Amino acid sequence: MAKLINGNKISGDIKNEIKEEVKELERVKGIKPGLGVILVGEDPASKVYVANKQKGCDEVGFLSDTVKLPETATEAEVLKQIEIYNSRKDIHGFLVQLPLPRQIDKTKVLEAISPLKDVDGFHPINIGKLFAQQDGFVPATPAGIIEMMKREKITIKGKNATMVGHSEIVGKPCALLLLNEWATVTVCHIETRDLKMHTINADILISAVGKPYLIKEDMVKDGAVVIDAGINRITVDKANPELLSWRKSDFDTKGATLIGDVDFQKVEQKASVITPVPGGVGLMTIAMLLKNTLKAAKDFAQLK
Repeated sequence: MAKLINGNKISGDIKNEIKEEVKELERVKGIKPGLGVILVGEDPASKVYVANKQKGCDEVGFLSDTVKLPETATEAEVLKQIEIYNSRKDIHGFLVQLPLPRQIDKTKVLEAISPLKDVDGFHPINIGKLFAQQDGFVPATPAGIIEMMKREKITIKGKNATMVGHSEIVGKPCALLLLNEWATVTVCHIETRDLKMHTINADILISAVGKPYLIKEDMVKDGAVVIDAGINRITVDKANPELLSWRKSDFDTKGATLIGDVDFQKVEQKASVITPVPGGVGLMTIAMLLKNTLKAAKDFAQLK
């Protein structure tokens, strides 16, 4: 049976470390880190993420500010709010919650955010800094994945790592971070013809696709480290008998459950280390976003 990586404990440790640094920053510089969020529309998942970010800010002693715009908001209205956050001294980092409604150009919006306040790490300048191994903001989920492995003392250097998924948010930056840690990296995506061929020899296997049961036990090497960054909400009518039994309490109370990309119960028998969903990578995302915001506030304190 694989060892479970406890995202709850690791993210809690990171938040406690941040909390102590916030106290010191306030004492020495009189600065309280501030995180802003721009939420456009009524996407249910986005609303949950934003609520979790606000909760995280409260836990570590940050100022939290959220601007909610309607689904019908124009691109100009979003850009105007970005301009306000860019100039506010009490907001050290902010993000625009994705996805955005169809009428708004995501690229234009992300490029309008000051790279010094881009705590999501999606601005082309921060992406370039990650590529060049320079100091900048790294997207929270990939940063959380690497941080998890380091805190669990998992060796990355010299290992074969397979990244399943090549999104700008997780897959691509995670592949770069693994390369920067001297792993030999394979990146797979929707056009990969024989996925198993690329996963079966991976010492470290990471999936961030959003497709339940994508990674099956026969695709995983014995003793592999398996990091599941996929999130899939399965309602009771879509669940197979095995899942209905395993997550009975979820279905009884909520009518749905969350699972990852990995066939967890079977892969757990083969892996040496595995992350659960929920309780794994998702919790790290908020912790690393808070860490980025603290970095932005500390950088601001140096400039002041």
